[in-house]
Amino acid sequence: MATADDLKDQGIKQFMQQDYAQAADTFRAARSAYAGDGDEVMAAEMQVNLGLALHALGESRQALEEMSAAHAVFQARADTHRLAQVLGNMARVYARLGNTEQAVTNYREASALFLEAGDEENYGQTVLAIADLQLRSGQVTQATATYEIGLDYVKNPNARQKMMRSLLGLRNRLTGQGGSAQDQEG
Repeated sequence: MATADDLKDQGIKQFMQQDYAQAADTFRAARSAYAGDGDEVMAAEMQVNLGLALHALGESRQALEEMSAAHAVFQARADTHRLAQVLGNMARVYARLGNTEQAVTNYREASALFLEAGDEENYGQTVLAIADLQLRSGQVTQATATYEIGLDYVKNPNARQKMMRSLLGLRNRLTGQGGSAQDQEG
């Protein structure tokens, strides 16, 4: 018989293989197993994972219900890092639903919690997610400033982030702005 950890690992594997329907079923089973073991935090983690699978299946409202329930558990336990993660995941769902205002609110809360927890990488990635939403909503100047802040915290930028960092550095040199410490180093 599979343990709760086995089910969690199996669900993650299915999710990574993009078998979202099966992953959702497995995460439900893992949630039940963790709850049966009395592990409320891991049961809530499985609700977040279930929410991600449901979101991938286009079931955004149900995804938010699962994530909201997990949010309540993490908040009651003052689990800052998990609370930040679930807020960021919920923001992604709100963005897909077209609720940009709620998405930005959740991302801002998540970024503050990541910074409080000392997780600069996730702070930076979350700030970049806010910048993406600002850019999509036509707030170019605000998005540029937000990108600049976020990129200062990302240690291993992806190709797109490297390009943005280069463009911002070029803009700063052309306009005579000081820019970030990383811009001045390069």
